[in-house]
Amino acid sequence: MVIGTIADRLTRGVENVTDTLTSPFTEPVIRLGVTGLSRAGKTVFITSLVANLMDRGRMPQLMAEAEGRILAAYLQPQPDDTMPRFDYETHLGALTARTPHWPDSTRAVSQLRLSLKLRPTGLLAGMTSARKIHLDIVDYPGEWLLDLGLMEKTYAEWASESLARLEARPGGTRYLEMVRAEDPSQPLEETRAKRLAAGFTEALHTARNAGFSDCTPGRFLLPGEKEGSPVLTFAPLPPQDNAPRKSLWREMERRFEAYKSQIVKPFFRDHFSRIDRQIVLVDALGAIHAGPAAMDDLRRTMAEILGAFRPGGNAFLNQLLLGKRVEKILFAATKADHLHHSQHGRLTAIMEALTREARDRARFAGADTGAMSVAALRATVEQTLPHDGQQLDCVRGTLLKDDNTRGREAAFYPGELPEDPARLLGPAREGADRWLDGDYAIMRFAPAPLTLKPGEGPPHIRLDRAAQFLIGDRL
Repeated sequence: MVIGTIADRLTRGVENVTDTLTSPFTEPVIRLGVTGLSRAGKTVFITSLVANLMDRGRMPQLMAEAEGRILAAYLQPQPDDTMPRFDYETHLGALTARTPHWPDSTRAVSQLRLSLKLRPTGLLAGMTSARKIHLDIVDYPGEWLLDLGLMEKTYAEWASESLARLEARPGGTRYLEMVRAEDPSQPLEETRAKRLAAGFTEALHTARNAGFSDCTPGRFLLPGEKEGSPVLTFAPLPPQDNAPRKSLWREMERRFEAYKSQIVKPFFRDHFSRIDRQIVLVDALGAIHAGPAAMDDLRRTMAEILGAFRPGGNAFLNQLLLGKRVEKILFAATKADHLHHSQHGRLTAIMEALTREARDRARFAGADTGAMSVAALRATVEQTLPHDGQQLDCVRGTLLKDDNTRGREAAFYPGELPEDPARLLGPAREGADRWLDGDYAIMRFAPAPLTLKPGEGPPHIRLDRAAQFLIGDRL
């Protein structure tokens, strides 16, 4: 185990040193990781980002574009023949159709390469040709990222933590009753193992639908090609002292270790450890709507996610010894178009407070971090309406029904977010059952029909600022 870990580090170090030594003589590459938990909007973010980098009429805050240094942007075949390509054309077609609809969500790792042709700058600009830089966008589910925290835990530790969480979450009671009816010391029966795994998976789905963020193992929610395999057929059981060999408890322990070695570790080695820049998309409004417990769970989840990034500068020795470290991390609260712009500053402040612990750790390690509120695709327009003698700042859009079909158009006022984020984070940390100052509502909106002028990408909120933070220094 130790020798294997050292070998992995040395292999990554050699690969990264090779990249470092050859990069001055080749076209540079930025590997941008895009992740976020379910319903945060990863697919829409990538689609809109690529579309707006190719047609940059709505990107004034991207300095390379404002200064006229981007000559062209175009898609290229992706460099990794073994990784699925992000289906940009299909997703853009869904958003720009006559009756637009939201594209399918992220269910596996995918990649897309966008190449930028840049005008040279400096004293020798007139003597050199245009340079190219490649942006490799890596899309992966945030649920898988949380699994990296399992690498440091034993089965007994993970099981105890999971059972404790289930006691306080919706859907947990049913699974806990199943566990109480089991004798983990009895010999393994595959039907029992499958029943427990299915019950635990159902509890995870229920918790996620209720707004909770930390629902590991992530592949139980998004199994991919491993669905139904023994490596995904385990569940948490109470600690057992000296459980017999071939017992249900021992087999659950064995499968948990197999999950770490066969699923989590390859994901980290093959994809995650090579990322240079990272954006973490967060449905903060959804967590606020779900209540204090979900809000505090999101805060702790953000800290755990940051711990997985091993942030820091990409210094030569760091690459040699430890592999690449993420240089820039942006935490972005999505769906800013669900609020009037007068509340965007408050949403950003909540996002900053929510990720304070995570960002402090990243800065200490040398990474540049930021927080902002964005909408990769603007689905609403703003409207101020009279109500009970006062003016309410609302947003208007087409509502999305539970079956994901388009409903009626309506104006919506979600409530007023507090100026002081502590008004939310305080009750969340203290375990309050509900918000003391009232509820904060959210609605689901369908994408609005688009009429784009030549050279314009889809309408957005602060996507250009996010791009400037993430890649502006390399352009």
